[in-house]
Amino acid sequence: MAAINCSRLSAGLYTTGHYLILPWVFGHLLWRGLRNRAYYHHWGQRLGYGESLPEESSVIWLHAVSVGEVQAALPILTRLRERYPGTTLVVTTTTPTGKERLQQAMGNTVVHRYLPYDIPGAVKRFLDGVRPVMAIVMETEIWPNLFAACHRDGIPLLLANARLSDRSATGYRRLGRLSRDVLRHISLIAAQSERDAENFRTLGALPESIKVTGSVKFDIRLPPSLLEAAEVLRRSWGVDRGIWIAASTHEGEEEQILEAFGRVREHLPTALLVLVPRHPERFDRVATLCQKAGWRVARRTDMPASCEEEDVFLGDTMGELPLFYGASDLAFVGGSLMDVGGHNMLEPAALGLPVLVGPWVYNFAEISERLDASGALKRVADAAALAECVINYLADANLRHSTGEKGRQFVEENRGALDRLETIVQDLL
Repeated sequence: MAAINCSRLSAGLYTTGHYLILPWVFGHLLWRGLRNRAYYHHWGQRLGYGESLPEESSVIWLHAVSVGEVQAALPILTRLRERYPGTTLVVTTTTPTGKERLQQAMGNTVVHRYLPYDIPGAVKRFLDGVRPVMAIVMETEIWPNLFAACHRDGIPLLLANARLSDRSATGYRRLGRLSRDVLRHISLIAAQSERDAENFRTLGALPESIKVTGSVKFDIRLPPSLLEAAEVLRRSWGVDRGIWIAASTHEGEEEQILEAFGRVREHLPTALLVLVPRHPERFDRVATLCQKAGWRVARRTDMPASCEEEDVFLGDTMGELPLFYGASDLAFVGGSLMDVGGHNMLEPAALGLPVLVGPWVYNFAEISERLDASGALKRVADAAALAECVINYLADANLRHSTGEKGRQFVEENRGALDRLETIVQDLL
């Protein structure tokens, strides 16, 4: 009885805290809206309000917080659409950029809503209006009230492509019994790796509720049309120049990348840097940063017929990162020179590009270790080390090819997570 009361107290304190920070949360939306007006839209959905779906609808609901999770969810959504053609797919995101990427990829074949804040009233309104027969949550989004409501309403809940870094597990461990209780509301945790699975177990998830399925990011299938478009883009950049892409970069990384680029240009004067910031609200600031450093910048949204005279190509669009990878010789994956935790390294590896990352890759700890062991990835500590690796790869086509093929083979050998997830969805339904 004391344990139950303790658990209820923790849940009550969590909910009270959530209510107390709501004014700050909406203030944060106002602040974000200064850079991206889309944050001003659909606030009602964040409180669970929204048009109810027809009662006769059979609904599978999937949540993907932002762009990266949406990208990972696309193969799952496509498979669900093929497997259950009469089912309505509702997809929630937290960010407008996630919504934009979803609509760009799936159009009107899915219904989009913003995820309600994790307070009981908002959660109830959302679930009453959507009435899902199943919930799929991507990666590491864990919401106590939402998960408890799904459990109470008998909605099977799948945590798909689930990852839990050692650092995140330490943070959740501070919540004590609340973390354990939340995880036991999940019907099944489809973990990316055994390390992720073990972290979920240590937090109190039932061992029988965990399966290691691998990462659906291995199941990326790039259409031939994308590779053809990449060849066209490459010609506009310059066929005979070395091209390296710095992708999904964050605040504080671009300065280091531009420092490295200056070193690269001393050895390879025609090299082109393709720079793709992670967040669209930073596109203008990064363009200004490049220009202040003295580089000639071409932007994707205002792209000339030929970029052969430019030094930096700024990828200031959403959803085109695979295209930019396909037209490049070498990839640095951002969020890793700063303490962010890294981003998806499998996409450039699948395209046969050598992959460089910084020291902070704990969000992809096992994948980065395995790519490193396969010879497809190198870690760099700073701008100087980054420049040295870029110079070595751009100066040696044979080295680029052999390294890239190791990455391509690594991805090919680890496909299959999508099929395993499909089987799990069938069982839960």
